[in-house]
Amino acid sequence: METVDLLISARWVIPVEPDAVVLEHHAVAVRGRRIVDILPASEAAQKYRAAEHHELPEHALIPGLVNAHTHAAMSLMRGIADDLPLMTWLQSHIWPTEARWVGTEFVRDGTRLAIAEMLRGGTTCFNDMYFFPEVTARVAATLGMRASIGMIVVDFPSAWARDADEYIARGIDEVFDAHKGEGLISACFAPHAPYTVSDAPLARIRNLADELDRPVHIHVHETRHEVDEHVAKHGMRPLARLDSLGLLGPNLVAVHMTQLEDDEIALLAARGASVVHCPQSNLKLASGFCPVARLLDAGINVALGTDGAASNNDLDLWDEMRTAALLAKGVAGRADALPAHAALRMATLAGARALGLGEEIGSIEVGKAADLVAVDLARIETQPVYDPVSHLVYAAGREAVSHAWIAGQAKLVDGELTQLDGREIMTNAAAWAARIAAPERA
Repeated sequence: METVDLLISARWVIPVEPDAVVLEHHAVAVRGRRIVDILPASEAAQKYRAAEHHELPEHALIPGLVNAHTHAAMSLMRGIADDLPLMTWLQSHIWPTEARWVGTEFVRDGTRLAIAEMLRGGTTCFNDMYFFPEVTARVAATLGMRASIGMIVVDFPSAWARDADEYIARGIDEVFDAHKGEGLISACFAPHAPYTVSDAPLARIRNLADELDRPVHIHVHETRHEVDEHVAKHGMRPLARLDSLGLLGPNLVAVHMTQLEDDEIALLAARGASVVHCPQSNLKLASGFCPVARLLDAGINVALGTDGAASNNDLDLWDEMRTAALLAKGVAGRADALPAHAALRMATLAGARALGLGEEIGSIEVGKAADLVAVDLARIETQPVYDPVSHLVYAAGREAVSHAWIAGQAKLVDGELTQLDGREIMTNAAAWAARIAAPERA
């Protein structure tokens, strides 16, 4: 018998690639960080001796979920200013709170809270955009969480940098160079939005992204107001400006995209850009509807993100999958506009591809990293099971996630975090809430 480090036998293995395939009574063998075999469970028992063997007779084994857009540290601002329009929410509440409180401790504690929430919900990789990205990277690396860390850029000063040049310099030095070659931490450029970053830094980011082959992660076409103001100021829509600067290409990760015309969809497809859909945040802020079915029909890679917990108000990709599938049907007027297997693909392989990680994660394939999640379908809420993929999207939720592995290392076992103390994290969150909610002293 051959020796492996980990063998997981499950009622259903859902690899995502090939599309819409379900393997019944199969096992996944892991040696080190990587998947080395996928085979019937009965054969696996004869072929492999495993240091650790998990038999999950009523579970679906899927690739770890990929949250393709979030602001992890903002979990400490969950619920701070709800039911407000985007710009009112930002300008009157979020930005003043950030100016007062955001620093290394805030980002450290907020990121730990976010990672704990994501792992409990089966998210094994997240793409972040926030201040002090080196702190987010350090926390993720320490906890063995896979993360794409956005090197944030805005024109205005913050507690982290004075101007766009310093944002870029610190991002390259403290994120890209500091974590180069690390298996779980990658970097992307993260200019906040066309309305907060001017042409010169955007052009420089384009050159650096091309040179370093890094994604460019940016909010764009989030609201009608944003687009109208941009046209008034620049004489063109935001996407056209990004294209004129050479940013619209395979490295672009365009977030939200609720305001799109037919020619813009065709342009996105022609340039090979990816879109990240954040349906619940868009709905909560009344930003609009991303035309997901039209994007997919055009062959565009569409991933899923939660946005930050301050605008969602959670980091639950199961809710995003369900909302995305239902909303796409309503917007398109077609029940088949976004089937369950396509929604699951958006939350896994599409996210990985958007972040340049499609060869590493996002599907259960031999040679890929063992980022895996087990979902318990032996629950009242998911009985009977005719189609496990349908249940994952329309019936199950994050509470059904029982196990999570990243690069073959257990991060969640029987619903319990292996490296994080939930009570400590909750105590820290409560302490931050008391500080943030306290009246500001003159």
